[in-house]
Amino acid sequence: MRPGTALLHQHRLDHLRRSAWVTTTQWRRALTWWLGAVLVGVVAVSFAALSDKAGLLCARMVHWNPCVMLAVLPAGLALSTWLTRRFFKGAQGSGIPQTIAMLHIDNFAAVDRVLALKTAIGKIILTIFGLLCGASIGREGPTVQIGASIMHAFSRLLGISNVTMKRGAILAGGAAGVSAAFNTPLAGIVFAIEELSHSFEQRTSGTMLAGVVLSGVTAIALVGNYTYFGHTDVDVPIGTAWIAVLACAIIGGVAGGSFSAILVRASRGIPGLLGRFAMRRPVAFAASCGLVLALIGLASHGATYGTGYGQARAIIDGTEHYPASFFLYKFAATIVSYLSGIPGGLFAPSLSIGAGIGGWIQQFLPHSTPGAVVLLGTVAYFSAVVQAPLTATVIVMEMCDNQQVTLALMATSFLAFGISRSICPRPLYTALAERFMEAVERAPVTRREELRTEIEERR
Repeated sequence: MRPGTALLHQHRLDHLRRSAWVTTTQWRRALTWWLGAVLVGVVAVSFAALSDKAGLLCARMVHWNPCVMLAVLPAGLALSTWLTRRFFKGAQGSGIPQTIAMLHIDNFAAVDRVLALKTAIGKIILTIFGLLCGASIGREGPTVQIGASIMHAFSRLLGISNVTMKRGAILAGGAAGVSAAFNTPLAGIVFAIEELSHSFEQRTSGTMLAGVVLSGVTAIALVGNYTYFGHTDVDVPIGTAWIAVLACAIIGGVAGGSFSAILVRASRGIPGLLGRFAMRRPVAFAASCGLVLALIGLASHGATYGTGYGQARAIIDGTEHYPASFFLYKFAATIVSYLSGIPGGLFAPSLSIGAGIGGWIQQFLPHSTPGAVVLLGTVAYFSAVVQAPLTATVIVMEMCDNQQVTLALMATSFLAFGISRSICPRPLYTALAERFMEAVERAPVTRREELRTEIEERR
């Protein structure tokens, strides 16, 4: 063989080896991402099952003696706040603002701290504990942060140093969390596009799409192809029935916008003597919030405890009819639960409040289909709170397995969004994320965290 031919042959062999190594690396990385997405689905389903059991235990306590909540809620919220501040910093609140903040912060030592698996475990334990105690919180928001934490841990396992890829993993985990929590894969994608992400490259991430699909498939494999609120066969035909669209959008938009404005203002600090008390004695303040929640629960005959999922489903099905006081009490209970500083989300309580608003409005609109009006009230309030009308529309549409009301849902959602924006110009999760980012950047970073970040960046 001539020297030139031998060199060419060797060059081709080297090229094939390099191509095989690159392909193997890509497949290894893809399989690792897929494993992470499956794990998000498993954790989300397990978290949901434990949360439901906690809610049932709380209901049994209330049935045994309603007054027991006067002791359980203050003690439970005080303990939860102390544990959060002492052992699980970064686990407080919904979980969605924390995930958004981590997508835009440049200090990856702080990102590692907030999205640590220890924090995710604390989020699970304390959210379940909060539901056991009767707080008006949900598990869906925390599932977003938990999903982001799991995928971030896998990105660190792979030794990824590229900032865009790191953020892509966080985004994929958050979207997968929504998909698995509600069993709504399309909503997970829309939520990532509309609420979590702010760059086109991340929005079209194949990692995100694969994560959403795999986590959703995992949830279906474990618990079946269920719908969050069951199947509803209702419609809102064009004509006088669309009066319900306007009514629900106005009332839901005002209520949801007011809710967001209150929480955004509270995130900057509660004014007056109460604010000073909350700053100086956070555990005692949480206990006070627990007492207020117990009193609201007694006034509502226990309807405001927990996620509100049972009440929302009963209203949508038409099996239960609650007075207007239900959504007013639930509105107040959710605000108090958030102000207490315990871990817990806003999604499920917001859906419950919206269903209560729709159930109240429907009695004044006899020409409209009752179940349809409830769905319109649900999407109106939810859209007004999160100020993400596409996400709200898709989530409610997928949760009730009904595409007939899509146009009415979308119209209601966008009208409510416009009304909410006029009351609360800053989107709730964006404002809370900015406040969280400020707190994280003020927090000291240990030398160990700095060294770990430097080592990972050198890889």
